Amino acid sequence: MKVKEIQESTTPALKRELGLLDLTLFYVASTLSVRWIATAAAAGPSTLVVWMIALCCFFLPLAASVLELSSRYPNEGGLYVWTQRAFGDFAGFIAAWSYWMSNLSYFPAVLYFGAGSALFAFGARAQHLTDNATYYMVFSIVCLSAITVLNMFGLSIGKWISNLGSVGSWLPIFILIALAAVAAARFGSATRFTLTDVMPRADLKNAVFWSTIFFAFGGCEAGSFMSEEIKDARRIIPPALLIAGLILVFGYIAGTAAMLIALPSAQISGVGGFVSALQLLCVRLHVGWLVGFVAILVAASSVGGAAAYLASTSRLPFVAGIDCYLPAAFGRIHPRWRTPYVAIALYGLAGTIFALLSQAGTSVRGAYDVLVSMSIITYFIPYAFLFASTIQLQREPALPGTFRVPGGKPVVVCLAFLGLLSTLLTIALSVVPAPEEMNKPLAVIKVVGSSVLLIGAGVIVFYNGKRRKISTPCHE
Repeated sequence: MKVKEIQESTTPALKRELGLLDLTLFYVASTLSVRWIATAAAAGPSTLVVWMIALCCFFLPLAASVLELSSRYPNEGGLYVWTQRAFGDFAGFIAAWSYWMSNLSYFPAVLYFGAGSALFAFGARAQHLTDNATYYMVFSIVCLSAITVLNMFGLSIGKWISNLGSVGSWLPIFILIALAAVAAARFGSATRFTLTDVMPRADLKNAVFWSTIFFAFGGCEAGSFMSEEIKDARRIIPPALLIAGLILVFGYIAGTAAMLIALPSAQISGVGGFVSALQLLCVRLHVGWLVGFVAILVAASSVGGAAAYLASTSRLPFVAGIDCYLPAAFGRIHPRWRTPYVAIALYGLAGTIFALLSQAGTSVRGAYDVLVSMSIITYFIPYAFLFASTIQLQREPALPGTFRVPGGKPVVVCLAFLGLLSTLLTIALSVVPAPEEMNKPLAVIKVVGSSVLLIGAGVIVFYNGKRRKISTPCHE
């Protein structure tokens, strides 16, 4: 029995809570992160061209595929349902498994960034915590626990975390742009933008960095995981994604340019890179009082991003529980809150455990770098499934009222094929260790090995679930 058949007979039903504004803010919270602006600016002005390459080769194909598939199949679980329909149960489960497993490393990574940024709100007296592993763990665990509990009570409450977090995503960028304009008027640009400086160098070091920039454009697929909790998914998803996409593209490109105009790239680095760079700019312009305000906003954006992904990604084990490839408890809906409370609670618990384990035997910066690297390779595997599913499902006729990308099937197929190639290349590049890595073979083994273990665990869980379905069918 497939997901949709179960969902139609499940009582109580999921509650439709997300309107156009909620979904737009959700997309902003899940896609726009100021940490990538600092990362991009630290690499110099050539990143502006890399942003454009990532926009054309990854984000536009991804947005087109999500618009097409979410309108054709507006079911809870999104990616799981699309891949299952295109390639069968095994592919659907592995796509979902790799997505939700990759986000276990995303939670502490984004919350470490938020924790580092929050310290700037308290001035010099809090800077001794910069390398304190306990502080980062406590911050992550407290935030994850609060996010989990609030989402168990329903999106009517949980959505406000991502809604407020979205403000912390775009408002600091607008503040940065305004300050950079003032700095440019007073002192001129801190960075040269000649054709030579802007053009990226086609070498392995820069190609590896491109994979990180591509990673920043992910996230617009997450809203579709909650399609049956959106008031009218077919009608609301396209404008919400369009508005959020414009904010995303402007934020990344204009924000990176503004940071480079305000400061030399050599002064931009660290887990709290965005706020530390902004602090230098504020001191230079004698508006140091702004730093604490921006630091709180950036910390809120990190918590909002974590909340958005926990809310949406927990719907994947929920639908896998409905299909009985995970224990049936994952597919339960709370009779009062009308939420997949078991899936949310267990996913939040898994994220908390991962935050604890991530600090074992390493420094804060080392843990942060490993978490980001580990996220990239496992996070992009589902995108390969998504783009391949977009191509495969074009064989099925679109129902009346389905949103179609301008140009129809040929354009969708071309965009999805471009996205698939970009994704496969990004996966390959994410394996290459950084030039400054002292033990390159070990670095490759850690990234590839952890990803193989995660996917291998998913294969085992799937076949155990399949055997369990045969011996003891659930939902009878």
